[in-house]
Amino acid sequence: MKTTIHLGILLAGLTLASCGNNQDKAAQAGAAAQVKEYKVLTLQPRSATLNTDYPASIQGQQNIEIRPRVQGYIDKIYVDEGAVVKAGQPLFKISAPEYEQEVRTAAASIKSAQAEVSAAKLAVNKVRPLVEKDIVSKYELESAQYTYQSALASLSQANASLVNAKTNLGYTTVKSPVNGVVGSIPFRLGSLVSATTTDPMTTVSSIGNVFAYFAINEKLLLSFTKDSSGTSFAQKIAKMPKVSLLLSDGSLYGEQGRIETVNGLINTATGSANIRAGFPNPKGIIRSGSSATVRIPNDLKDVLLIPQSATFELQDKRFAVVVGKDGKTKNVTVTVMQNTAGNFFVVESGLKSGDQVVLEGVATLKDGSQIKAAPQEADSVYADLK
Repeated sequence: MKTTIHLGILLAGLTLASCGNNQDKAAQAGAAAQVKEYKVLTLQPRSATLNTDYPASIQGQQNIEIRPRVQGYIDKIYVDEGAVVKAGQPLFKISAPEYEQEVRTAAASIKSAQAEVSAAKLAVNKVRPLVEKDIVSKYELESAQYTYQSALASLSQANASLVNAKTNLGYTTVKSPVNGVVGSIPFRLGSLVSATTTDPMTTVSSIGNVFAYFAINEKLLLSFTKDSSGTSFAQKIAKMPKVSLLLSDGSLYGEQGRIETVNGLINTATGSANIRAGFPNPKGIIRSGSSATVRIPNDLKDVLLIPQSATFELQDKRFAVVVGKDGKTKNVTVTVMQNTAGNFFVVESGLKSGDQVVLEGVATLKDGSQIKAAPQEADSVYADLK
């Protein structure tokens, strides 16, 4: 009877042990099934270009105020506001009949002076043979010659008066001094204008080339000039990379420009220097007075780039998730440059070459999570940089 009881107890223990082993195996299988696969990237140094944008104002190469040289009433307006004009093209016609009268008077004075010259020359030719024959004294010849020279001087003066009169008459047609675009026209037909009028008749902006004016802080200016080759400051500016222009609608302007001048003084209030960049404007797309954004590239070599989606922020700190050889994750604090290279951050500290970082879903991963790493090709991840 006792043997039967002991045997039953032994069989019951074996049964319980078998059930426990099966439960452990099931738990392990369930845990293995819960390990998720995440895309990871092994960081390696790369080259990148950081773009820094600065708001800028656009000015034409020349903004010339058109003012009258003579006084009179506006008789004709040949152009409209915003018209594209060529150098020498008429803009306004000023009615000033007194200048037409001056031309006629000067022309008449020339004819009178020419007649006096002819008469004086005739007198010289008449007296000369008489002097040679001692019929009259040399005084008569000298007097005739002086009269002739005086007549020639009067003729020259009359010619100068005619040139001056024609010049003044020419001022009644106001022409464009340069190729450009006509600005606002505050005057209308019949308006009285003169050289002392406060407002210009219009403004012609030469926009074959345009200037973008913007400000850059002292630290960035030092950074740019230090990285540029050249001995003098002018040489450093000349060798700085070409800059781009973003128009007011956000589109990229098709022509690249260059930084041409840097103000010699740093503004003590703002800690920045004023800079001028020049851009060609062959099609006249950019108008003087418009707003734009200057984009300056900064080429970096051998830096670590991490996709912005592979980071998350927590309490003013930025984190990335690194995967160890054991497949467990670790949240690490990283510092990145303020400027981005497209959709990528440039890592300053916190990560090193060879680290495997998780590319997606990092905000939901807890520190020490077990994951299955799915390595990604670097070329596919950084395809947007090409």
